[in-house]
Amino acid sequence: MSVSQADLDAVAEQLGRAPRGVLEISYRCPDGALGVVMTAPKLEDGTPFPTLYYLTDPRLTSEASRLEVAHVMKWMTGRLESDEELAADYRRAHDYYLAKRNALHDLGTDFSGGGMPDRVKCLHVLIGYALAEGPDHFRLGTEAVAMAADHGGLRGTAIPEDWPTCETLGIDLGEFDFSHAEVPGGAK
Repeated sequence: MSVSQADLDAVAEQLGRAPRGVLEISYRCPDGALGVVMTAPKLEDGTPFPTLYYLTDPRLTSEASRLEVAHVMKWMTGRLESDEELAADYRRAHDYYLAKRNALHDLGTDFSGGGMPDRVKCLHVLIGYALAEGPDHFRLGTEAVAMAADHGGLRGTAIPEDWPTCETLGIDLGEFDFSHAEVPGGAK
């Protein structure tokens, strides 16, 4: 695996700091911006870094934060508790994530990220993971990206035009309180 210096410089600009442990660019936005990097499970200084897929594009990170403020994580976690099929899908996503990360470096832990497999704790992780692996990899990731695309007006720029929509997934964004998570410029 390799990543170019130009890509590292672009990630540094996105993050406002030097990136650490970048192994590859796992997702590029349709407009060419870098969106997700794969990071080493153990950084050069030996620090464990369990987040395999790290969301870097500021449009995506901002929208993930807006969705968190609107209580999307609580909604998703509640569904995990009552929907066995969804919980099994999330467990498979967790197991896959661990296997992929452990193939690079086994941290000796079953912590994957984002609250997997029992709850949804971080939409940044779910969105980064889903974008890196694609829309059919796990349901909650697919939903989180669709919500970011549709609420943030990111479809076709930061998120692929053909990513499933909230409508096709049966999600009504009107059920969430975005009053404290407004999109700059009023895009909806």
